[in-house]
Amino acid sequence: MSEKVSLTIDDLPVTVPQGVTIWGAAQTLGLKIPTLCHHFDVKPYSGCRVCVVEVVGSRALVAACSGPVAEGLVVKTNSPKVREARRLIVELLLANHPRDCFTCPRNQSCELQTLALELGVREVRFEQDKPTWELDESSPSLIRDPNKCVLCGRCVRFCAEIQTCSVYTFANRGYNSIVTTAFGQGLGEVRCTLCGQCSVVCPVGAITVKDHTEYVLNAINNPDKIVIVQTAPATRVALGETVGLPPGSIVTGKMVAGLKRLGFDRVLDTNFTADVTIMEEATEFLHRLSEGHNLPMITSCSPGWINFLEMFYPEMVELHSTCKSPQQIFGALVKTYYAKIQGLDPAKIVSVAIMPCVAKKFESVRPEMNASGYQDVDYVLTTRELGLLLKSSGLDLKTLKPEAYDPIMGLGTGAGTIFGVTGGVMEAALRAAYELVTKKTLTNVEFNEVRGLTGIKEAEIDLDGTKIKVAVGHGLGRARQIMETIKAGNPHGWSFIEVMACPGGCVAGGGQPISLDLAYRSKRAKGLYEDDRNLPLRKSQDNPEVQALYRDYLKEPGGALSHQLLHTSFANPHERFIKS
Repeated sequence: MSEKVSLTIDDLPVTVPQGVTIWGAAQTLGLKIPTLCHHFDVKPYSGCRVCVVEVVGSRALVAACSGPVAEGLVVKTNSPKVREARRLIVELLLANHPRDCFTCPRNQSCELQTLALELGVREVRFEQDKPTWELDESSPSLIRDPNKCVLCGRCVRFCAEIQTCSVYTFANRGYNSIVTTAFGQGLGEVRCTLCGQCSVVCPVGAITVKDHTEYVLNAINNPDKIVIVQTAPATRVALGETVGLPPGSIVTGKMVAGLKRLGFDRVLDTNFTADVTIMEEATEFLHRLSEGHNLPMITSCSPGWINFLEMFYPEMVELHSTCKSPQQIFGALVKTYYAKIQGLDPAKIVSVAIMPCVAKKFESVRPEMNASGYQDVDYVLTTRELGLLLKSSGLDLKTLKPEAYDPIMGLGTGAGTIFGVTGGVMEAALRAAYELVTKKTLTNVEFNEVRGLTGIKEAEIDLDGTKIKVAVGHGLGRARQIMETIKAGNPHGWSFIEVMACPGGCVAGGGQPISLDLAYRSKRAKGLYEDDRNLPLRKSQDNPEVQALYRDYLKEPGGALSHQLLHTSFANPHERFIKS
């Protein structure tokens, strides 16, 4: 048991473990110490000094985010000296910040804007003396505006510490200081996986997502187009946050109603193609297992992970499943199978995806993704973009009456739902693999061994005598650990691995609502597991619409038509970006 330390903060006594910061101790008391550079996912940096507090006996103000507690410490978080220092710091930051708040994508969700309001900054007495930097729009998914950067270093630290990609770095000094990429290149020219986590941790509008809303609205308003939308599993437990609902609130029916009110011709569910993914992926895994080649097989649902694999481990790309992601399977099927059944001209279909993921925007324009004879998915909107679109259209998600998805590709199971959380793809695959191997009905469908948000999860699963060792990793730092373990000879004997690029899985994707709730990942995950439990069907192979797809069109999982439409091999990883 760690040693305890007792101190006083704002006349309130508190006892915490030794090593906790003053900021952490204040949190246990419910006291809010404002921060800007600090983020709970990465190591303290103490760069902005917004979190300064007064420690009795100390000559200078102390940064609470990094200042450790000590026995008998007396801390004042809201003294006149502290308040004045914080206001001055924020005022100086505002002096060198663009004054385009009304048109900034982070308007009303900007942490600097919020700090200025809460700290009572009513004027900026200093003139701007910062250089003007060029906007970086070279990435297919992200936009960087260095002029809005406050040098908090969150993107630098998250990309290095959590994702281990180190795309960003500090350059120059003093007046010319800037956060940039290697040699000042654009994001489209460096080894950026497009996970979008930098846009989530950025407190201002310096890193934002490319918005395709206007393209979608133009398609909806074109009478010659049939606009069909799919919604990813993780969106249903996060979209509610855009209207103030707590993380994990299940708003599936309301989201469907909102999309129909926006004018989409069909509203379908990515859970359906998540179920199809499982049928293909489980079949592929069992085939590889029986043949003993290209093992361990690694899931391919996360495009950020695929980008990482291509860029950092190109010699091991044959280990990933050839199965496309549910988004791209949907795109291929909606312009072939669905169009055929509905009597639609695929040339008139505009396929739109609502996704929690920023890398999905790039995935949709990869040159391999045209199995339907067209671009399979035309546009991708993030959960954040959909939330803003609903608001701008005068639609209040909270008051909308829930509606159901449209039929044929609108029915999903609980197995499809849990795709949105780390471990979910593995669990869904195991639910299918068990019955495919044993020919018996699986009664307990929950594989708790692969659930959880900590570390790399390992398990040995007994498929009625056939034992397989599996692993689950989320976040690219853990993906790197997994790949290095495989390079070292796979001493754990893994045969099947799930990897998600974002920590926590899709529930914490780069396109999800930005949350400062310390437990937002676990709350969203809890919502998906609740949705799984509440659905009448929890195994992909039990989905009657999936059964009809194979019976009437694909014939069998892993068959010739399935391989043509639903599987892929990727282009040269060194030439993977398409400028947009």
